[in-house]
Amino acid sequence: MNAQSKPHVSVMRSQLSRARGLGAGGSGVTHWWVERMTAIALVPLSGWFVLQIFRLAGAEHAKVVEWGGKPVNATLLIALLVLTFHHMQLGLEVIIDDYVHGKAHLPVRLLMKGATFALGLFAVIAVLRLMLAATRQNNAA
Repeated sequence: MNAQSKPHVSVMRSQLSRARGLGAGGSGVTHWWVERMTAIALVPLSGWFVLQIFRLAGAEHAKVVEWGGKPVNATLLIALLVLTFHHMQLGLEVIIDDYVHGKAHLPVRLLMKGATFALGLFAVIAVLRLMLAATRQNNAA
C-alpha cells in the first residue's frame, strides 16, 4: 500500500474529549451565579420597597423627601437600584449573546452596557439628590 491509500487519523480523541474543550471555560458559571445572587438579594429589597410605597401612598411630598433622606432608606434604595440595574444588564447580556451575531454583537453589547450604566447612574444620583433635598428641608425647619 502506498501512503495515499492509507486512512489518516489526525487526532485520536473521543467525542467527549473534544466536547470538553468547548464552552465558556468556567466564565459562564460565574455569570450564572452572579445573576442568581442578584436575584436572591433583590427579593427582600423589592419586598421592603413595595411595603414602603404602600406606607407612603398618599403622603405629601415633604414626607416622602423626609423618608428618602434617612440614611437607612437611602442606602437600601441605592442597593436596590444598583442590584436591579446589574441584574438587568446580566439578563440582557445573555439575550444579546443568544440572538445577536456577527459584526453587530460587540456594538450592541457595548451599547446595552453603556445605557444600563447611564440609567443606573441617573437613578443613584436621583436618590442622592433626594437626600440633599431632605437635608435642606431639615435645615430650613
